[in-house]
Amino acid sequence: MIIKRNLFSKEEGHYTVVTVGTFDGVHIGHKKIIDKLVANAKANDLKSTILTFFPHPRMVLQQDSSLKLLNTLDEKIAILEKTGLDQLIIHPFTKEFSRLTAEEYVRDILAESINAKKVIIGYDHRFGRNRTATIDDLIKFGQRYDFEVEQISAEEVNEVSVSSTKIRKALNQGDIKTANTFLGYNYMLTGTVATGKGLGKQMDFPTANIQIKERYKLIPMKGVYVVKSEYEGKTIFGMMNIGYNPTVNGEKKTIEVHFFNFDEDLYDKEIRVELLERLRDEKRFDSIEELKKQLGEDKKTSLAYISKNYVQ
Repeated sequence: MIIKRNLFSKEEGHYTVVTVGTFDGVHIGHKKIIDKLVANAKANDLKSTILTFFPHPRMVLQQDSSLKLLNTLDEKIAILEKTGLDQLIIHPFTKEFSRLTAEEYVRDILAESINAKKVIIGYDHRFGRNRTATIDDLIKFGQRYDFEVEQISAEEVNEVSVSSTKIRKALNQGDIKTANTFLGYNYMLTGTVATGKGLGKQMDFPTANIQIKERYKLIPMKGVYVVKSEYEGKTIFGMMNIGYNPTVNGEKKTIEVHFFNFDEDLYDKEIRVELLERLRDEKRFDSIEELKKQLGEDKKTSLAYISKNYVQ
């Protein structure tokens, strides 16, 4: 997959079939559209292309700090690389870009820069300054600038939006099973391992303290989760706590992972953790000993889950 971060580096002679969107989560609804895009490109000797924007338009136009996304940009790229897509164009979204008229956008971006021969887009797609242009306008522009427009049905568009809404709701409620079902893969958190307080190690449950730099990334509901990760080509399992460590009067929200049967130094390394199952709410215990006992129970429950679902 070719990744471009400059819309104006046109490749001569390569015509494309393109779809446009944020594709946050790259979930099962999105994948149906991407599969259609890739198949269409192969059948017509075109280059399958997604045009997406970063930062998310709402972050720029509404200063909506409450918006949380399912993927970091790097996570989205990694998922899209597995879809068979030929080309991903990530265009910086700015207020200046948002002021392009509908025709400027179609002429300069879709026709001239991306070399579109076909655009596959939702029936409710709006574009151009103040998002005033509709799919009917796009069809007219297509006749003018020599590209075909294929509408994605209302049913397919609704499936995409419902999936995104349900995934966010599920994660905020700690319902990992539903979130992973709609994503078509395990929800992931990617961050750098930082030095913690070392309390886990004192209880014989050393943890990797994960710092996620992208503040827009959606962090699921507080609690204890079964997780897995890849490290140097091997799959490792563990349990993760998201929360404030109330037993030791923690004041800052942390993400801490204890990996089973693992004794490597992870400090300053980037790791990607996949969430498999939620075990319980975060709880305040009356003593460190009670907490340690509960962690032992959590480990037993986690290993039973892993044995049932992952170990043959």
